[in-house]
Amino acid sequence: MSRDCRALAAQCCYQVIDQGRSLSDVLPKAQQQITNPLDKALLQEICFGVMRTLPQLEHVCARLMQKPLVKNFRVLQFLIYVGIYQLHFMRVPDHAAINATVDAARELKGQSLTKLINGVLRNVQRQPQLFNFSQASQAVQFNHPGWLISSLQTAYPDDWQSILDANQLKAPLWLRVNTRQISTEEFCTALAAEDIGYSQPIAALPTALLLNTPTDVTELPGYQQGWFSVQDAAAQYAAWLLAPENERHILDACCAPGGKTCHLLELAPNAKLTALDKDPGRLVRVRENLQRLGLDAEVLAADAANPDSWWDGRLFDKILLDVPCSATGVIRRHPDIRWLRKKSDIAPLVQLQQQILQQCWALLAPGGKLLYATCSVLPAENHQQITLFLSNNTDARLLPIGPQDNDEITTAGQPGWQLFPGQLNRDGFYYALLQKAPQDNHAG
Repeated sequence: MSRDCRALAAQCCYQVIDQGRSLSDVLPKAQQQITNPLDKALLQEICFGVMRTLPQLEHVCARLMQKPLVKNFRVLQFLIYVGIYQLHFMRVPDHAAINATVDAARELKGQSLTKLINGVLRNVQRQPQLFNFSQASQAVQFNHPGWLISSLQTAYPDDWQSILDANQLKAPLWLRVNTRQISTEEFCTALAAEDIGYSQPIAALPTALLLNTPTDVTELPGYQQGWFSVQDAAAQYAAWLLAPENERHILDACCAPGGKTCHLLELAPNAKLTALDKDPGRLVRVRENLQRLGLDAEVLAADAANPDSWWDGRLFDKILLDVPCSATGVIRRHPDIRWLRKKSDIAPLVQLQQQILQQCWALLAPGGKLLYATCSVLPAENHQQITLFLSNNTDARLLPIGPQDNDEITTAGQPGWQLFPGQLNRDGFYYALLQKAPQDNHAG
């Protein structure tokens, strides 16, 4: 029996906000309870939308309810948010949004609260002035937690608002053509033959395509044959910057879900690549991606911060270090990150990044290169991290990279290359390319 998508949306949002679970975990499980593909899409649209606008939904509710619902009725508070989101931010007819949301309350065992929910939603319908947030806090105006707004204002006094605005947009769908299987030109021809619109907006990424309209990638030509992967343009720089070579020994130290692993092998299919991740469960996806694309790597469930437990003593020529981070650069793609991530998370993440970077640096051969990468926009994880590392490691030299596309980099004078979300339709990312001194230049 198919579940009501609005009831499921309320449960998903409740699980994210009150239980700290990620949307990428709870949403697919909820979608499995729905048979209609349109309802699956509606469920995702509502969940993503509530995550993007939660402070404004809470603000409106606070003006219409004496206090929010709690305990056994807590999920119904999120159902009210689901209803308000439909009324104000979607093109669902008002009567349908109200009636369907009230009906969903019955599925959530909220029969006794249907009058309250109906009343709140009808007040929202009648009072558009509730959505004037000019006198509200910045957290409400910009739909982000206060600590993150403050951090961005301090780091980027001229750009913080554009970063927040970009986070509110729906993420585009980027593809990376697997040129081991098909040329970019041939793949473009296959897309055009099915009237699938695309563009190639970034000259430095010759295999990156931006689809005009997001679509089910499994329905695109060549999916099963491994003609392409889904990967944001910002992430596609990693393999190009590291420039893998055949026969060289390469480490992808925090590899899951494997997009960059596969890209490295597409550029150098005969490289001796070790793909490492601490979470064995996430390596399932890595192996699936390698198999679909016809690529081969040594895949290990191991901790990059503890090489003694897995390293065989052979130095690596190149290392990709896409470290665990706050993911504050990919909020438009994962809108729940802004609520799952706390200010108190940043310092432990920075410490973990330092540990992984220092441990992996010891595995790099003299003259070898290490690419440090995050999908964060926070300086503590990025240029400040590299500044500290360079001061502590005299055998490390920063190599120049970026801007790759003549777009102005606002962190000029700081080490590495900081991309902001929305620039050239990309996610937020950071890269720093380090080279270890040759042996004869670093004696003792």
